[in-house]
Amino acid sequence: MSSKNLIQIKQFCLYHEIENTFIKDLNNYGLVEIIIQENDEFLQSEQLPTIEKMMRMHYDLNINMEGIDAIYHLLNKIEVLQQHLTNTQNKLRIYEENQSE
Repeated sequence: MSSKNLIQIKQFCLYHEIENTFIKDLNNYGLVEIIIQENDEFLQSEQLPTIEKMMRMHYDLNINMEGIDAIYHLLNKIEVLQQHLTNTQNKLRIYEENQSE
């Protein structure tokens, strides 16, 4: 794994002025993955948008970890359902086009 895509948790927390325990709590709930290299903890850069959403939920909306966990899983289910709906609509469109020929 390339270290270019890794963000040091200490630096991330300092920049966002949050406690390191917030990231560790997200990890304990399985919402983010912490990578340990050379006795230091890192996040993958791809996780940052998701972590920032969870930070807003927690710090701005006062949603606890259980709530963030539930919301995160529900949003993922909605995204999967939207993908299925789009695929079904595309198949239906192809079927309708073939019927009109």
